Amino acid sequence: MQDHASPDWGQPPGGAISFVARGMALLGGISLLVAALVTSISVVLRWLTSQPIRGDFEIVSIASGAGVFFFLAYGTLMRANILVDTFTTWLPRRVAGLVDAFWMLVWAAVTLWLAERMTIGAWETWANGMRSIGLLALPYWWAVAIGALAFGLTGLSALVWAARFARGRF
Repeated sequence: MQDHASPDWGQPPGGAISFVARGMALLGGISLLVAALVTSISVVLRWLTSQPIRGDFEIVSIASGAGVFFFLAYGTLMRANILVDTFTTWLPRRVAGLVDAFWMLVWAAVTLWLAERMTIGAWETWANGMRSIGLLALPYWWAVAIGALAFGLTGLSALVWAARFARGRF
């Protein structure tokens, strides 16, 4: 039986991290819509004129990748990630919360490490002028920087949940 005594039971965390995560999720939706529109328009143009949108594969791959990154923090805040609680449902709520806090800390550590690595990657990509291989030759540094930002915010979101789990407020 769930204890509903906590005032924020079942509610996602609020505050600045939540605000930014929601904004990034909105950008993720827009990014995926752009990818879908470019794909659709390019297919229609191929059919009508035999000429697609120039660089459509580059645009779609970068927009799709960025879109996925943009949803990570929001998914963590909403606890919409894959949860396997088969082994913890029988545990007392407080113990299950501590187990969840541990795994949120692991998730935070992994995502913050990835953010740090991608930050270095964005800097190196910018410094060496790396560009996409294709018709548009788009610079990659900003796409890698988006990934670093997204992983950083995801790590912060996981830390917020870890603290809530550890305090028994979930």
